Amino acid sequence: MLTPNTPLPALVSEAKDELQSRFGVSASIVAAAPGRVNLIGEHIDYCDGFVLPFAIERAVVIAAVPNGTNEARIATAFDSEGAVIPTGTTQEISTPKWSNYLRGVIHGFQQRGISIPGFDAFIVSSLPGGAGLSSSAALECAAATLLEELTGTELGSREKALLAQKAEHDFAEVPCGIMDQFASTFGKEDQLILIDCRSGESEMVPFADPALTILVSNTKVSHELSDGGYAERRKNTEDGLAATGKSSWRDVTMTDVEAARTGMDQTIFRRSRHVVGEIDRTIGAVEALKRGDFPELGRLMYESHNSLRDDFEVSCPELDHLVATAAEIGRQGGVIGARMTGGGFGGSTVTLCDAEKAEAIAAALVKSYEAEFGFAPEIFASRPADGARLLTLSSPQVDIVRML
Repeated sequence: MLTPNTPLPALVSEAKDELQSRFGVSASIVAAAPGRVNLIGEHIDYCDGFVLPFAIERAVVIAAVPNGTNEARIATAFDSEGAVIPTGTTQEISTPKWSNYLRGVIHGFQQRGISIPGFDAFIVSSLPGGAGLSSSAALECAAATLLEELTGTELGSREKALLAQKAEHDFAEVPCGIMDQFASTFGKEDQLILIDCRSGESEMVPFADPALTILVSNTKVSHELSDGGYAERRKNTEDGLAATGKSSWRDVTMTDVEAARTGMDQTIFRRSRHVVGEIDRTIGAVEALKRGDFPELGRLMYESHNSLRDDFEVSCPELDHLVATAAEIGRQGGVIGARMTGGGFGGSTVTLCDAEKAEAIAAALVKSYEAEFGFAPEIFASRPADGARLLTLSSPQVDIVRML
């Protein structure tokens, strides 16, 4: 019942072949950037919180070549409508919708005084859209990595992540925090990334035990973060912080939230309770992971999901069912913990489990979900993977040129 991950060399071959087919040119540059899941720490990256994501073994790959013009001509495997983007003029939001992520990245380079040459490109992805796996951040970071090579610029992982985040704010109109882009750029094999979203600093947390794996279960219920739900939650947290009289959520305790309760409506109070609790849960989860306390880690994952469901109200019946089913399988069946991941309103869950029981757990999740909703989720296993990078064009082996 586990869906295999498409190997990176196969994605590279597809991108190169499609570039040749669509434009009649051979790729000279291939860039890749992974999606991410978040083990714990949801909807607090824009609240100065801590988050614990990792880059997954699914990615966006772009094959490209300069074309000697002032236009970027881009086609994709996920949309039949291509895009032509002028590279010598100021970028504006336009169509098709997916092209705005690239327009935003190009705009970020232009703001830094970097001229963008015209190029032809083809984009492929093993990340399902709307699954809460940060396919948009992967696209932005892959595009930024491509433009670094095209322009002879090295931004560095942090600056690249911030450029990609601003592209999402300004051109996709999603006021996201820093987690998605940081995970896509800073990702390392066998490492989780503890990100301090106030300082922007990160710490690698080892996840090297091959006996553990993480199941990602895509509900196939699509979500659209630009439809207002995400922005509304962010505004709720801003109102909650203002009610406490503090300048940062990191300085707010649950006692402070209770003290300010009379100045909040019930919605703002519950949003505030989630933020403070989730910051504490994330730090607790890292400590539990480091000392191998899996019962505590699992408890914190379930508690996180319940808070997202009840206080932050970003879950849905499909996500709740997958988490409840994982809890029923329990530790005896190989499950350590489970929760929704990503922005919510659909998307995916993460289930931390014993690797040797992953196939059986996935089968049980699919059976229960299909019986309840009439269709099957897509479930794949992933361990932490490397972040955004350039790839050589050698075949069949794909080698990293360098992490940028």
